Amino acid sequence: MKPVTIYSSMMCSYCAAAKNLLTRKGIVYEEIDVTFSPGKRSDMAKRAGGKRSVPQIFIGDVHVGGCDELHALEYAGKLDPMLQG
Repeated sequence: MKPVTIYSSMMCSYCAAAKNLLTRKGIVYEEIDVTFSPGKRSDMAKRAGGKRSVPQIFIGDVHVGGCDELHALEYAGKLDPMLQG
């Protein structure tokens, strides 16, 4: 399974929803909290093509986008194949 990384911040309902989906599916993910870390947020923005909102989600090196995009992949049946490779 490809590694999943989610950049998040405290008190973010979209971050919580994305993490809940991943957890329900049994997907282990690395969470990088950018709440109090401008350096981590800057790293996230570089990796996400300039996007500074959270969450920003990556599967392997592929930028998925945010919560809505993650749920859309799941709804379309594309999330599991993407995780597998």
